[in-house]
Amino acid sequence: MLSHAPLWALQACGWLLGWIALLGSGDYRRRFLENAALAGVGRRHWMVAVGASGQLIAELPRLWLGRPVPVFWDGAEHVQAALDSQRGIVFLTPHLGCFEITAQAYAARFGAKPMTVLFRPPRKAWLQQVVMQSRQRPGLATASTTMAGVKQLIKALKSGQCVGLLPDQVPPEGLGVWAPCFGKPAYTMTLSARLALQTGATVLLAWGERLSWGRGYVVHVAPLKQGLSADMTEAAAQINHAMEELILQKPQQYLWGYARYKKPKGMGA
Repeated sequence: MLSHAPLWALQACGWLLGWIALLGSGDYRRRFLENAALAGVGRRHWMVAVGASGQLIAELPRLWLGRPVPVFWDGAEHVQAALDSQRGIVFLTPHLGCFEITAQAYAARFGAKPMTVLFRPPRKAWLQQVVMQSRQRPGLATASTTMAGVKQLIKALKSGQCVGLLPDQVPPEGLGVWAPCFGKPAYTMTLSARLALQTGATVLLAWGERLSWGRGYVVHVAPLKQGLSADMTEAAAQINHAMEELILQKPQQYLWGYARYKKPKGMGA
C-alpha cells in the first residue's frame, strides 16, 4: 500500500518519524548531536538532518516496490569513462542522502555492466527475503557481508563490472583499522581499498541527494582525488577524508545518528 503513495507524502511522514525518534530516544539523540558537533555542523543544518533521517526509512516502500522516481545525474561522464576503461568500478557511498537510489539509478542507466552491492542482511528472516527481493533487479545484484560475498565482489570487478559499498559502515572485528573521521578515531573497513588495489578498479564517490517536495533525486558522482595508499591505515584515512568532504557538501542529509564510532562486537575496551 505504501509503495503506491506519492513520494512527497512518504517523505513528509518520514520527517515526522525522524523527530519522533530523536525526541523519544535519549541515546539516539545524544549520539546524533555529538556526531554533528564533532563535524562542526550547526543547528541550522542538523535540525534539517533530523527529518531527513526519517525520510530515508519512509521512502523505502516506494523505492523498493513502487513505480520509478525521477532521477537526475551530476557526473555521469565519470561513470562512462570508467566503464570504457573496462577496469571495473568501486563505488563508495556514505550514509548520506538516499543511498538506495544510487545503485538503482546506476542499474537503470548503465546496467549493461551490472553492479553488485555489499549489504548486511537484516536479522529477521522474513525481512531478509523482502530486502533481497526488493534490491535485486536487472543490472543490480547483492552480496552479503561474508567471505562468499567478498569473493563475489572480486569476481565482479575482475570481469569489468562494478561494486558498491558504504565505507563508513563499521566492519566486524579484524576487518578494519582505526582511522580518523572528523578528527576522532573510527573503526574503518579496509575492504574497499583492498578491492580497488587488488583489481586495479577505478574508485568513484557517489551519493543520492534527496530533492524537496518529492521531486526526486540527484545522483552525484566524482572521482577520488588521489590514488589509494598501499598501507591500509593510510588508505582508510584517505577514504574517511573523502567521505567527510561529501558529507559536508550536504550535512542536512547525513545520518548523524549512525553509530560511526562504536567498537565492533567482541572488541575489548
